[in-house]
Amino acid sequence: MRAFAHLLERLVLTPSRTRKIELMVHYFRAVPDPDRGLGLAALTGDLDLVAVKPALIRQLVAEVTDAELFGLSYDYVGDLAETVALIWPAPGGSDAPLRLSQVVAALDGASRSEAPAVLRRLLDGLGPSQRFAALKLATGGLRVGVSARLARQALADFGGVEVNAVEEVWHAQASPYASLFAWLEGRGDKPVSRVAAPFRPVMLAHPLDERDRAAIGPRDYLAEWKWDGIRVQAVAEGGARRLYSRSGEDITAAWPDLIAAMEFEGAIDGELLVRRAAHGGDAGTFADLQQRLNRKSVSTRLQQQFPAFVRAYDLLVDDGEDVRALALTSRRERLALLVGRLDPLRFDLSPLVPFADAGELERLRRSPPHPVIEGLMLKRRDAPYLPGRPKGPWFKWKKDPHVVDAVLMYAQRGHGKRSSYYSDYTFGVWHEGELVPVGKAYFGFTDEELRALDRFVREHTTDRFGPVRAVRAEPGFGLVLEVAFEGLNRSGRHRSGIAMRFPRIARIRWDKPPAEADRLATLEALLPGSPGAPTP
Repeated sequence: MRAFAHLLERLVLTPSRTRKIELMVHYFRAVPDPDRGLGLAALTGDLDLVAVKPALIRQLVAEVTDAELFGLSYDYVGDLAETVALIWPAPGGSDAPLRLSQVVAALDGASRSEAPAVLRRLLDGLGPSQRFAALKLATGGLRVGVSARLARQALADFGGVEVNAVEEVWHAQASPYASLFAWLEGRGDKPVSRVAAPFRPVMLAHPLDERDRAAIGPRDYLAEWKWDGIRVQAVAEGGARRLYSRSGEDITAAWPDLIAAMEFEGAIDGELLVRRAAHGGDAGTFADLQQRLNRKSVSTRLQQQFPAFVRAYDLLVDDGEDVRALALTSRRERLALLVGRLDPLRFDLSPLVPFADAGELERLRRSPPHPVIEGLMLKRRDAPYLPGRPKGPWFKWKKDPHVVDAVLMYAQRGHGKRSSYYSDYTFGVWHEGELVPVGKAYFGFTDEELRALDRFVREHTTDRFGPVRAVRAEPGFGLVLEVAFEGLNRSGRHRSGIAMRFPRIARIRWDKPPAEADRLATLEALLPGSPGAPTP
């Protein structure tokens, strides 16, 4: 447990991707089974301990400490687990020699009624560092900047193999991954994936930069539109049908209407989109797609309102034959034949975009013919399907981001190394004489700018809502943030009626008075279907 707690502390304070991988590799080498496997499951989100919820943690800490003291501490720290770990009045105060497997077994074996007593015993017996780790385990919200893909890269580095080799067998493994570690350490054979309709590691694109543009021409490259959905892999093999996200998460259960139409034998790579049944079946926006995302199940009404389909752009397996080694042009010919046999409302072929030169591509990129297009994909005609992100075969050339001047309205403390700074910012634009929130961002600025922003928030707080601060924002006084974002969607959940896609702070406008910030009408004009917005 001590080693896992130390790993979490280091990961939280380490922004470097390379360093995070090194820390995980060291952990895998230093910690025995099954503890290292349980730690891996926690990092990848595959450890599900359902008995403990945040409300239980709040209840327990309320029994052992003053409510006002806890409120002030939580407000300062900004993280529930960290606050409780520091404020808990544990007897002894030293780390108990518990193994991670013992803590997991205690939490996993507890019923809802037993959970309070089990958690209390753990908190009493652990020191602050291990308490923090135990609470993070219990709630499942590690928030240490490690994705499942990054953890698998660490496994690959640990075993001296390609990450694609780990990806190929990952879905056949289960915590605590004993056979996986045995293979990576040379003590056992490579695990064999017996999962029906398995996931294959995806091929990714590099952003197109100025140096690469000179090499792009119609003789060597094909161009396609880049659709604003989510990347998926539709696999139907041996009677099994599965839909995977780009990271390999099995999302089959949420898309029954699409699964029913997978009348083929093979694996298709493409973009998951939804049609807007009320608008003639045209491809819907990302906001429409979000109506069905992150659901374990979906109602018949939602299936009818937003029917799912895949815009296919590559073929990995065709009738039992692995075709990834073929040239793109050959794979695409076979993909066209396969898609031509499927329900056209559920599967269609991503169309090619004819072009003469890079100049024409630039014009097309700036003015795509559909609001659900976010740029171009450029792919070498002769390229095989190579897992990972090889440089050269595939490029993505996205539209330039939109930019708006907004006014800082609220700020919230961050997490990890930012827990003592106000680093999460909600901003708004003017509408009928008042500010309405339009987005939230927590990156795009330097550490020096973060300190300046934090100081501004502290000096100009007008109200407090738990860990959130309302910041003075008037036509004559406030802070303007230049915000870049990829697109807008209509949203009934926000008072402004809109939601931003991928907002980030592009610049801090210390020089600009809030009265000169943008109006809501400026953003509304960018919404799909609005005058001035791209139309199908």
